[in-house]
Amino acid sequence: MTKCEKLICAIDAADQFTAASLVASVRNHVGAVKLGMEFFTANGVKGLREIEKYNVPVFLDLKFHDIPNTVSAAVSAAVKLGAFMLTVHCAGGPEMMRAAADAASETAESTGRERPFIIGVTVLTSLDNDDMKSIGYEFTVKKQARLLADLAKESGLDGVVCSPHEIRLIRRQCGDDFTLVVPGIRPKDAPSIDQKRVMTPEEALKLGADYLVIGRPITGAKDPGATVRRIVDGLNSYKSDS
Repeated sequence: MTKCEKLICAIDAADQFTAASLVASVRNHVGAVKLGMEFFTANGVKGLREIEKYNVPVFLDLKFHDIPNTVSAAVSAAVKLGAFMLTVHCAGGPEMMRAAADAASETAESTGRERPFIIGVTVLTSLDNDDMKSIGYEFTVKKQARLLADLAKESGLDGVVCSPHEIRLIRRQCGDDFTLVVPGIRPKDAPSIDQKRVMTPEEALKLGADYLVIGRPITGAKDPGATVRRIVDGLNSYKSDS
C-alpha cells in the first residue's frame, strides 16, 4: 500500500455522499482527512460520525475565534467528538489560545480520550502583503505569521497552520517540537486557484513541514485515488532519496 502519514487530504464538500466517496478513495493513502466549515455546517456531528466509519483520523478544521470562554467550550465539545487535530485563530489572542489548550487537556483527561493537537491559524494562504495592508495590518505576511506563531507557542498551542513560505522562518523561531501544518500545497501541474502562497509537496517537505494539507488537486481530479497515489509516490520517493 502506498501511504504517507504526513499527508492530510482536505475534504471540502458539503454533500455527505460526495465527501464519503472522496474519503473512501484516499483513506488508505493519507495520514488523515480534513473536514472544515463547509462540511460541518452542512452535516454536523451526524456527518462526522459517518466519515469516522472509514477508520481514518479526522482533522476538524473549524478555526474557532471568539471570546476565551466560548472557545474553551467549543474545544471541549470538539475533543469529545474524537478529532485528532483542531484549529483556532491565533488572532483571538493569548488568553483565548490558553483557554483552548487548557480545555483540550482537561477534557481529554476527564473523558479518557486522547488529547488532540490544538493548532493555531496564523495568516490565511489566500492573503498576500497587499491584502494585509487592506485589512489594517502594518506587518508583512511573514512578520505577522512569525509573531502569531511565537504567541501561539507561548500560549500553549501545539503548533500552527502556516503557508509553505513561512516554514523555515517559524521553524527557526519556534523549534523542532512545534508542529507545522501546511496548506497551499500544489503539485507542479495543479493551479493555485485562490491560494497565493503555494509550493509543491516535495519543496514543503524539504523545508520541514510536519503535515501537508492538499485538497482540490486531489478531490477535484477525475480519479482522486490515482491522484493521491501519484502524490504519495512522489513524496515517498523524495524521502528515500533525501
